[in-house]
Amino acid sequence: MIIEQLKKIVGEKGWLSDAEDLAPYLQEWRGSWHGATPVMLMPETTEQVSRILAECNASGTAVVPQGGNTGLCGGAIPDTSGTQVLLSMRRMNRIRSISAENYSMVAEAGCILADLQRAADDIDRTFALSLAAEGSCQIGGNLSTDAGGVNVLRYGTAREQALGLEVVLADGTVLNSLRTLRKDTAGYDLKQLFIGAEGTLGVITAASLRLFPKVRQRGTALLALASAEQAVALLAELRGRLHDQLLAFELISAPAAGLAEKHIQNVRMPFEIAAPWYVLLESALVDDGTEFQDEVMRAFEQGLVTDAAIAKNEAERNGFWHLRHSISEAQKHEGASLKHDVSVPVGVVGQFIDSATLAVERFCPGSRVMAFGHVGDGNVHFNVSQPIDWTAERFYAERAAMAGIVYDVVAEFDGSFSAEHGVGVLKRTTLAHYRSGAEIELMRTIKAALDPRNIMNPGKVL
Repeated sequence: MIIEQLKKIVGEKGWLSDAEDLAPYLQEWRGSWHGATPVMLMPETTEQVSRILAECNASGTAVVPQGGNTGLCGGAIPDTSGTQVLLSMRRMNRIRSISAENYSMVAEAGCILADLQRAADDIDRTFALSLAAEGSCQIGGNLSTDAGGVNVLRYGTAREQALGLEVVLADGTVLNSLRTLRKDTAGYDLKQLFIGAEGTLGVITAASLRLFPKVRQRGTALLALASAEQAVALLAELRGRLHDQLLAFELISAPAAGLAEKHIQNVRMPFEIAAPWYVLLESALVDDGTEFQDEVMRAFEQGLVTDAAIAKNEAERNGFWHLRHSISEAQKHEGASLKHDVSVPVGVVGQFIDSATLAVERFCPGSRVMAFGHVGDGNVHFNVSQPIDWTAERFYAERAAMAGIVYDVVAEFDGSFSAEHGVGVLKRTTLAHYRSGAEIELMRTIKAALDPRNIMNPGKVL
């Protein structure tokens, strides 16, 4: 009966129940998680979301919110019971307002990230959040996982892009705080509860977002380095001289670059001699590019860089970024891969990679570390591909043990086992292991206060 009531709320175009239609929404991108649902609801308005949650709360029906389904931790996939309702935000995709003068826009949760970037560009502004999945991920999901991406160095994570939120709570109450203020100290900053909560406390239906001045010119270079530690030293030098002009500083290991060149069309390394490490550097230009080129040359003189290719046009710039964004896809062609999205203090990124690589290779000889990530904020994607002579099944059987080894090294460097992908199902037990009892208890208290019947994405995070 509850399913029929829910269908009526969204209308005949607002739900799917056919198994074939539902299939793409019931598995995670990497295929690690599969679920079942009696129906996927696709509301068009906040009022519909409110009615859905009120009905589900009254009946004790679990709800799993889903954005673009680009997550990597199983956080947006229902369980296999077939009793959880999937709530897709895909039809709530309107930009409600946008202001060049106030440097802000208000967008619904189902808006595709790339569409928001284009809308900002149309009024000569920038929406700074940028990541590999921006052509399909949705802003609601970005905020629910506090997504990071390539521009965190200058602009911060998704959390820093949000000025206000509209959220529907578990009982259907609508919390509207879509203010676009830069200063507001009137009580608790409630929006922060829902950013990074992965839909376990409520459903984000809209957000007021921060815009920035458009970057008129960019300098982009692919640099070759002898070690990851040299990348950290180079970043420190460049931040001291380029200040907030520095936009992105992406570290890429030689094995990761090699896979992208091997498997992905139109990926070509610009160097005749391979290096152990590469950095994709991007900076705003305040002149004709002379300062940027001078800084690259200075890095040579200091012995921090062994080779460099500076993009001469937009095509070359896009080629460098194509390399960076193709790494995850390339790994899929090399068999099983265990991915660890971690962060450590920026100054010890190189030391962490060396220590974690040694620990992993000692545990599993022949495993291939494919490390890359956002050195500017200490976020390393420490991915490990299976040994060539192993089966995928054998390698996946070591998932938990491998994660424990990597996360123990992360803890030694006072880092985090979850940098930008969230917790979801994958890291629930990890959260309980590496966070203090006081932190976990406070999280449970907040969850119980906002969702006493535990209908919001149960089994995720906690």
